[in-house]
Amino acid sequence: FSWFPIQEVAKLFAGIFVTIIPTIAILRAGTEGALASVVRLVTTVDGEPVNAMYFWATGLLSSFLDNAPTYLVFFNTAGGDPEILTGPLATTLLAISAGAVFMGANTYIGNAPNFMVRAIAEESGVRMPSFFGYMAWSGLVLLPLFALVTLIWFV
Repeated sequence: FSWFPIQEVAKLFAGIFVTIIPTIAILRAGTEGALASVVRLVTTVDGEPVNAMYFWATGLLSSFLDNAPTYLVFFNTAGGDPEILTGPLATTLLAISAGAVFMGANTYIGNAPNFMVRAIAEESGVRMPSFFGYMAWSGLVLLPLFALVTLIWFV
């Protein structure tokens, strides 16, 4: 047994959560902030959410961050009000949740267990695909499924 994989994941999480705080503040500025393009990407001109874009934008970020901070970012981008997001905007919350959870599987770093399993396997002498090799395999399998999820639930 080795603590190395767990230490790697702990360092990754610490970095993510330290950098997520200013990101949320910037996104809260909405269309007037530095990340106005992200806000415009996931909302219509009338301010209504574009659920398919919430799914894909959350998923893209979740592919390279862990799903918890990604969920936090887009939950706040969608207004951050649990009452509204579990009521009239429930499909938006579903898009954010599904994107954060499903697309974390796209890369080794998108979900802490992916990263930890890779580290444990390599430490045990199991040959694992490279970062981009893993992305290629996961993309071949998962992207068509994500397109189907988009069509069924968010369009």
